[in-house]
Amino acid sequence: MTALSATLSKSTRALTPLPKLAHVAAPIYIELALAISVGLFTTYLVSRKGDSSAAAFALTQHITTLLLLLFRVVGAGISVSVANRIGAGDHRGARAIVRTSFAAAGWAGVLISATILLAAEPILSVMRAPPDVLPLAAPFIRAMALAVILDALNTTLASALRAHLFVRDTLKVFVVMNAVQALLAFILFPRYGLPGYALAVTLAYSLAFALHLYFAWQRLGFLPSFANRARDWWDVDRAALKPVLHVGLPAAAENIGYRVAFMVSVVVVSGLGSASLATQAYVLQINYAVLLSSLALGLGVEIIVGHLVGAREFKRAQHLVRRALALGMVLGAGIAMIAALAGDALLSIFTKDPEIIAVGVTLMWINVILEPGRSFNLIVINALRAAGDTKFPVVAGIGSMVIVLAGGSWFLCSVLNLGLVGIWIAYALDEWLRGLMMWWRWRTLAWVPYARIVARARTH
Repeated sequence: MTALSATLSKSTRALTPLPKLAHVAAPIYIELALAISVGLFTTYLVSRKGDSSAAAFALTQHITTLLLLLFRVVGAGISVSVANRIGAGDHRGARAIVRTSFAAAGWAGVLISATILLAAEPILSVMRAPPDVLPLAAPFIRAMALAVILDALNTTLASALRAHLFVRDTLKVFVVMNAVQALLAFILFPRYGLPGYALAVTLAYSLAFALHLYFAWQRLGFLPSFANRARDWWDVDRAALKPVLHVGLPAAAENIGYRVAFMVSVVVVSGLGSASLATQAYVLQINYAVLLSSLALGLGVEIIVGHLVGAREFKRAQHLVRRALALGMVLGAGIAMIAALAGDALLSIFTKDPEIIAVGVTLMWINVILEPGRSFNLIVINALRAAGDTKFPVVAGIGSMVIVLAGGSWFLCSVLNLGLVGIWIAYALDEWLRGLMMWWRWRTLAWVPYARIVARARTH
């Protein structure tokens, strides 16, 4: 520990000018807040059609999120790889990563969309969709196919712009996109139901894609066109993609492990009926707003630590993560408590069912304990990833995900008959166990040797 600390202190060169964490995290927070606001608004619209519609909406969102993990192989590595290159002064290498990631994201989006179109019913059957949910969810998930491709491309371009610290440009795009999505959903959903909402999302994502392309051209000189840059749409440069996959594959494996374990809990909830699915959907939507601060801090930390590691300024990275984690834990617990205190009023926006509200409020109080643990995973894991320590989060976390999250959800819900409360307890135990392991890794400076390797690679 002493030797590592001495090495860390010596690793700091002339300080690289970087924006403060707040200047990076604040626009990201606003972006996420807008997305969550639209999600809450959509959940409210859907809930007006009944709890079965809300359950179909939630189940479809879970499935598309799981399938998009294929894209996350690329997406998870873009910000870190580009930030490392920029920190090392290799702007040409950063641009090459952006180009090949764009093409790879397009291919991933097409594959996911094809899966959605061809296998909607089998996927929903595996998820044990209740009889009143299946006929609503199948056409909805198919209608989201094009939006999935656009989401992959939008996320890639937004990640590239953020890694170059053009966070205000991505904020502008998200403001426009979410405003258009909310307006179109308000117009189309009452008349056409869930497929109408899918159309609203597709149109809003299309506009966002056009705006992202404009900013990528203005800021990064990247503008794929069929006239003179047609290859940018499909040509994947393996050499340029390698650093992305080095970060992205372990990150995707960790995300896949979490999502699969989480989906096991969703299957358990599905067995409880559409009312339980709706309860989970309402609480999760509220909870997304609660975790915004930690998520924004985590994404901001990932970008800045990536720059610092590329510049070999490890000591600054160490101090940054400590401050961000302390802030994230305080904000997470505080906001979760405010939400729990207002639980009755918040849940009454979506449903008038007293049983759903009562169970939902209980879950929100469990969330007060859960959120500080989640801060470790949203902040420290991103820092480890940005420092090149990509394998430990997967190896250390997979056991907790399988045993505590998936197995615990089934055991506490089905064996001990604790229902949704048991599932939420399993969520909290998993977040804390994985989070403490990640903090031990960061605190002992076990990531420093990996950061040295990343820094050397980016300067050759």
